[in-house]
Amino acid sequence: MPVSAPADRRFRRARVRPGRRKLRWPGWWTVARVAVLVAIAGLGLERAIDGALASGALKVTRIALQGHDRVSQDEVLGLLDGLAGQSLLRTDLEQWRRKLLTSPWVADAEIRRTFPGTLTVVIRERQPMGVARIREDLFLIDATGDVIDAFGPEYAGFDLPIIDGLTGRDEEVEADAARARLAGRLMRELAGLPGLANEVSQIDVTDARNAVLVLEGDEALVSVGVERFAERLQAYLDVRPLVREQAPGASYVDLRYDERVFVGPSQSNGG
Repeated sequence: MPVSAPADRRFRRARVRPGRRKLRWPGWWTVARVAVLVAIAGLGLERAIDGALASGALKVTRIALQGHDRVSQDEVLGLLDGLAGQSLLRTDLEQWRRKLLTSPWVADAEIRRTFPGTLTVVIRERQPMGVARIREDLFLIDATGDVIDAFGPEYAGFDLPIIDGLTGRDEEVEADAARARLAGRLMRELAGLPGLANEVSQIDVTDARNAVLVLEGDEALVSVGVERFAERLQAYLDVRPLVREQAPGASYVDLRYDERVFVGPSQSNGG
């Protein structure tokens, strides 16, 4: 039969903690070898990147143009002279875009990278709204009143109204901003209504508070104010036969007063 022995209270289990393993740091020679390998790998990567950037696939080999009509291809490429052959990735495209904006016909431009080796240049041209008469000279201008180019025979195909008074009565060199905005708003509103736009032969914005029109085949000065140009012009065209019948020889028509039309002899272009 089993016999149980009394426990000896003098016996104690030893409490032994596992010893810590000492870390052995690599020697200076190992560290040096690793550093050399890293340097060699970095140098190899840098040379690989430089080689890739210098390859034909990452150089500008072709410039594709879009959106140019009035500004010629030769002019655009002339402004980008020196771009071909540069790194497709490293060249400063914003710098070249600013060069394109020096052309008076270019309102904005965008340059896109297209692999391999191609830059796509998208041009947005200024839209001429009229022919400004300043002193004895004529200039093609856009809706902001900025001069695009001197008006010459090459622009004879444009059917645009003559715009007087952009520089005011003092005939300054540059267009007055308020007068240019008035002419621009008028032309933009009429642009979507060719039937009305084709009626306008001349625009006078000497008074920035009142645009005065001269219509095709009509000697009367037609005041349309600073708003609702199309509505007011159409109202005059609707009643013009009646005006000619009841006030033959009238040389001034004022449409600025809602439904009432004032007709009279020629007078100054006042507010």
